[in-house]
Amino acid sequence: MRLGADHVRVRVPATSANLGPGFDAFGIALGLYDELEVRALGSPGVKVEVTGEGAGQVPDDEQHLVVSSLRAALDLVGASQAGLHLVCHNRIPHGRGLGSSAGAVVAGIVAARGLIAEPDALSDDVVIDLAAQIEGHPDNAAPAVLGGATLAWRDDRFRAIGLAVHDDLALLAIVPPNHLSTKSARGVLPATVPHTDAAFQAGRAALLVEALGRRPDLLLTATQDRLHQEYRRAVMPGSLALVDVLRAQGVAAVVSGAGPTVLVLARRTGTGATDADDAVSAAFGGAMGGWQVLPLPVDRTGATVQRVV
Repeated sequence: MRLGADHVRVRVPATSANLGPGFDAFGIALGLYDELEVRALGSPGVKVEVTGEGAGQVPDDEQHLVVSSLRAALDLVGASQAGLHLVCHNRIPHGRGLGSSAGAVVAGIVAARGLIAEPDALSDDVVIDLAAQIEGHPDNAAPAVLGGATLAWRDDRFRAIGLAVHDDLALLAIVPPNHLSTKSARGVLPATVPHTDAAFQAGRAALLVEALGRRPDLLLTATQDRLHQEYRRAVMPGSLALVDVLRAQGVAAVVSGAGPTVLVLARRTGTGATDADDAVSAAFGGAMGGWQVLPLPVDRTGATVQRVV
């Protein structure tokens, strides 16, 4: 397959995975974006420029996740490779459980979609499967592609569907100053869990679908978890302590993905605020200590690509 364009712009949203009980399955897209431009060059080689998150820290060569994912997508559809000039404007925090790596992978694959002559060869289904293969799990990749809330699974390949999201749902990402690698967060999880915890988890995950779409009043109960968060307390004690404080006040707070960001699933009030704002303010007592509270809308579009003429 030949290339059909040589310059594209891509936008990809941050994401939060798990949402409490939906380990490696549930995710939601957030209104916080990385934006990038990709140019296919007539000469070999790669040039990567990064501003914002990760500047001076991420690879600036073929090892950059956007570049390697773009090349994997071109290989998948049999398209010719080219030299690349990549310019990234990153806003998604790195190492905080907000899907920065999945965003980079999806951005690369979607950029390839924009560059090839037959973009339908990289349909959403193909993008989700390839991105999840690269990531190892689909929970962030799916909402990054589809937008909104998603439920992902694997049979012969990775798959995902969109879930209904109530108009009153409001999200707060409470971002700590420290990083935590996904590898470290996964390393503390046990190989097996008690049957009673598995049964509890299945019920809460099913309830979460109803709470997200039609009954946001059930979000506190629907976001209860026994599968992963408590096991991770040793590697993110501050985050779990904040989750405890907020949930004791009736706020549906969870660890975002592998953490250490805390995600609050709140409801909008008539004033434009949320019903969790007072509890969040009280939890910090005016001393944020480097934490940031980011009110974020649900992104309902997912990753986009535009050819530049």
